[in-house]
Amino acid sequence: MSNKQVKLTPEELRYMALLHELTGVHVRDCIIDDEFNRIIFVVNPSEVGQAIGPRGINVQRLRKILGRNIEIVGYSEKLEEMIRFVLIPARVRDVRIVTRGGKKTIYVSVEPSDKGIAIGKNGKNVARARLLLGRYFGIDNVVIA
Repeated sequence: MSNKQVKLTPEELRYMALLHELTGVHVRDCIIDDEFNRIIFVVNPSEVGQAIGPRGINVQRLRKILGRNIEIVGYSEKLEEMIRFVLIPARVRDVRIVTRGGKKTIYVSVEPSDKGIAIGKNGKNVARARLLLGRYFGIDNVVIA
């Protein structure tokens, strides 16, 4: 994790408490992404299924309560593993970090048939990757190749 301390708003803390109450999972982080009208929850990878619930019931419930799309992502302190969690279900082949002028760009190679999944509609999945990898690892840009 980067040395930047993550600051949570009261609203994010409320959402984290709500997911915890609903599912019993330990919620590590929450990001409100207004651009894509979604809330991204970060949980331990072993608890992703529990957070989502059978047939996505917990995600559906939260979407109704909060009126936004809900995304659940597993957390890892290892950059490459975190990239894989962020881009699920796309299959990651290779990860390269390039630093130029103090900016870190990550190039993620995925299976050719998964490129659309990795980028997402209107770039929403690559935007999620940028948000989370910037927050935890100080990555400035994510390029899907």
